[in-house]
Formats: sequence, C-alpha cells, structure tokens
Amino acid sequence: MEKQDIICHIDHTLLKQTATWEQIQNICIEAINHKTASVCIPPCYVKKASEFVKKQIPICTVIGFPNGYHTTEVKVFETENAIANGADEIDMVINLCWVKDGLYDLVEQEISTVKKACKNHILKVIIETCYLTEQQKKILCQIVSRAGADFIKTSTGFGSGGATTEDIKLFSENIASNVKIKAAGGIKSIADAEQFLKLGAERLGSSSLLGFFEK
Repeated sequence: MEKQDIICHIDHTLLKQTATWEQIQNICIEAINHKTASVCIPPCYVKKASEFVKKQIPICTVIGFPNGYHTTEVKVFETENAIANGADEIDMVINLCWVKDGLYDLVEQEISTVKKACKNHILKVIIETCYLTEQQKKILCQIVSRAGADFIKTSTGFGSGGATTEDIKLFSENIASNVKIKAAGGIKSIADAEQFLKLGAERLGSSSLLGFFEK
C-alpha cells in the first residue's frame, strides 16, 4: 500500500490521562499536515481543539471511556456536550457489565439512544474484544448493526489487549453491510496497519502509527 492509502484511515489518537494542551495541539497539527481521518482526543479538550483546528480535521472524542459502565443518561449527556463543543465523531464504550449479565437488550437500547443523541454525527461503538468470548463478539456485531451505529471498534487501548486479525475477520463476517470496522489498540507497525485494512478495517485507531511514517 502507498503511504497515504494507510494514513487517510488513521484516527490519530491521544487519550492518556496526563495529556497536556501542548500535546493535543501537536497531534492536531500532525493530523492536519498528514491528512489523517481524524484526531481522537479527550472530551475536556474538544472545544479548545475545535477552535484551534478550524474545521481542518474532524475531531473525534470518547464517551463512557474507558470502562463503559456509566449510566446511559451520562453517556447521552457526554455525547450532546461533546457535539455542542465541536466534536464530529463519537467513540462510545459499551456497558460490559450488562454483556456479562446477558442483558443484551439494554446494550442495544443504550447504543440506539446514544446514536440518536449523535444525530448526523458518526458513532463508533467500542466493544473491548479482549474481555469477550467469541460468541459474545458475534452477538455484539448483530446488536451494533441493529442499533444503527456507523462503526464497530475493537478496543479502547486501555484494556488487556487490542485489535487482532481474528477479531477483524470475525467482525467482517458478522456485521451488517452498512457498518464499518475500526481496529484499535496495539497497532504498532505499518505491516499491522496494512493487514487490518486488507481484512476490512476502515479506520485505525493509534497513538503511534503516524510516527512510523516519519522515520
């Protein structure tokens, strides 16, 4: 693959708890210069970053992050607040407690509710595959598809594991045709990125991948 054929799929990410405004500015500049798909940043920086980038790059932020066990009402407020502050895309974490309890109807209802709060903005749903069985992953592919989300995403990057080729294959075989895939967590090389894209991923969430193209 050509360099830009990979870079245009990257959500250039900085979600560390210690992220400073200077660091956020830097990744925004990098994302603009390299023409990544978006820049993914903490909610507290969305308004300032939106004013800084002036629509030169889409801004993505996270809700219910990283554990997913916020109430639906909190996730809806976070979503509406982020969009009001200038977010273009929302990455939400599902409630894994409900998944483990088998309360799939509540998981689907929550995703659908957050999607309504997103209105015409992109919603990516993080299912945190490292904590799930294969059957749970298949069920969640169906739920994410029915709930109207735009993407299913592998990982927060804060769990015990990240994207794997097996999970991207599983997603490709079980999601609806209108749902796209975001591979995130542990993408550490250009070879990883190429493989995920060839398997069907549309987005790549990474804090380090862009740096490999600058060496």
